[in-house]
Amino acid sequence: MAKAEMVPVSGIHPTRGYAHAWRLGDLLFISGQVALNAQGELVGRGDVRAQAEQVFANLRTILGAVGATLRDVVKLTTLCTDPAGIPAIREVRSREFGDHAPASTLVVVAGLASPDYLLEIEAIAVIP
Repeated sequence: MAKAEMVPVSGIHPTRGYAHAWRLGDLLFISGQVALNAQGELVGRGDVRAQAEQVFANLRTILGAVGATLRDVVKLTTLCTDPAGIPAIREVRSREFGDHAPASTLVVVAGLASPDYLLEIEAIAVIP
């Protein structure tokens, strides 16, 4: 059986008490990403589209640490705090994924770890 390994990722905000990703064989499990830049600063306060763009930038950075891309993502879970933001999230997601359509779940929640976070996305990818 494959041994799980924490994936070191550079160029992304530091974590506190969790890892950005773990690898198990050819599977990559990515923790929920919020709109923090590499310095740990929130991007897009009050702007779900700007937050979605930063979240996808974070996902690309993490995937790149193992030689993967968004085309290797097989499952996404998206949490958002306001259903009015769903069209903007979908627009950014469509632009990022193009014709690639991973399995997906979208849940509207009452809140996330900070009231300034408007969405959080976690992913599972198959490493090429």
